[in-house]
Amino acid sequence: MTDPLFSLNGRTILLTGAGGAIGSVVATALAERGARLALQDISADKLGPVRQAVEAAGGTAITLPADLADPDACGAVVREAHALLGGLDVLINGAGINRRKPISEVTADDFDAIAAVNMRSVYFTSQAAHPLMAAGGGGSIVNLSSLSARFSFATISVYAATKAAVTSMTRSCAREWASDRIRVNCIEPFVIKTEFTKPLWGEDHRQRWFDHVTPLGRLGDPAEVVGSIVFLASDASSWITGQSIVIDGGLTAGADWDAYRDM
Repeated sequence: MTDPLFSLNGRTILLTGAGGAIGSVVATALAERGARLALQDISADKLGPVRQAVEAAGGTAITLPADLADPDACGAVVREAHALLGGLDVLINGAGINRRKPISEVTADDFDAIAAVNMRSVYFTSQAAHPLMAAGGGGSIVNLSSLSARFSFATISVYAATKAAVTSMTRSCAREWASDRIRVNCIEPFVIKTEFTKPLWGEDHRQRWFDHVTPLGRLGDPAEVVGSIVFLASDASSWITGQSIVIDGGLTAGADWDAYRDM
């Protein structure tokens, strides 16, 4: 039984990046809590298994393949989701890409490709959702930022910059749209163990480093971001807007200066 405070029963939700490891887990969790879903990703092949999982969980979903690197597609996806679902209560901006390179090797094409999906699509999907949500009496926008917005690593400079922009846009949208009863928040996860992040944790020395520096002693799993997203999408967070929830296993809580005593 779902706690009524966290219920999404009857809510209409557009989830971008639904075909990814995190998006697919989030989609099922939203369906289990009663949401009706529009699922976006770049191809129908990525969305098919997610839709099947949603339906197996007792939910309903439509799929909207689209390339959000195209700014026109951002608004089109939002409007189509609104029309097919009969409203739009929640937008979850989960689409994202990366090309990991040292700063000295980043090309203009690399920069533009990452910025188009990670930053520009969030801006224009949110912009398109605003009047629809306002006309419907309000809503919630949840952006997937990253801990790299405030704690960066080598080879992800452009990704980190776009995520810092997402966190900043979250505050801007929250301030401008509060009078329309639209709440805008984001989550900032540390490295979540997925195929997308495997280049970071897939090597043994990096896995040891992550396990050592993270106070909880391990990286996160996709299911461990679900609670925060459900919280921000639901009435449980009805007086929260413009905020970032850090999900990092305690990494930014502080450091142990005696950790290397015996090394």
